[in-house]
Amino acid sequence: MQKKLLTTTDNYSWFILRVALGVVMLGHGLQKAFGWFGGFGWNNTMGYFTGTVGLPAWLSALIILIESLGAVLLIIGFAGRINAALMALVMGGAFFVAHLPNGFFMNWFGTAKGEGYEFDILFWAIALVITINGSGKYSIDRWLTTRTPLANTGKVMNKAVVQ
Repeated sequence: MQKKLLTTTDNYSWFILRVALGVVMLGHGLQKAFGWFGGFGWNNTMGYFTGTVGLPAWLSALIILIESLGAVLLIIGFAGRINAALMALVMGGAFFVAHLPNGFFMNWFGTAKGEGYEFDILFWAIALVITINGSGKYSIDRWLTTRTPLANTGKVMNKAVVQ
């Protein structure tokens, strides 16, 4: 099971999508966790999620961790499928709570009450590709699944070196 979740290819496309998705989500996570980039920080975000949205505290904290720590893990390619799927779920929550009532388009000119859901569709598509295909090239997932034990030594080396 673990190997299935981590197995991926040396595909550059998955690498590019993985890093892009992780960087975009990390920006939002840093806003929620630390208040960076004009965000509200941990306490205020928790207050919004628990008070205004009505989420339990454990789920609110999990969302912040997925958007921050999960994004870092996605960028480095560790458990890419899991992190991408979790981020897609988080975006599903944002879709129903904050974006759907505002229509399709982003609020480019600041005339709407909030953001639309066009970004959500792109986010889901990228997350789905990573969930299906894995982390791709230059990922910890790829490194972990290409390691093989050397006969009678107990040491582990990369398959590329062994072959």
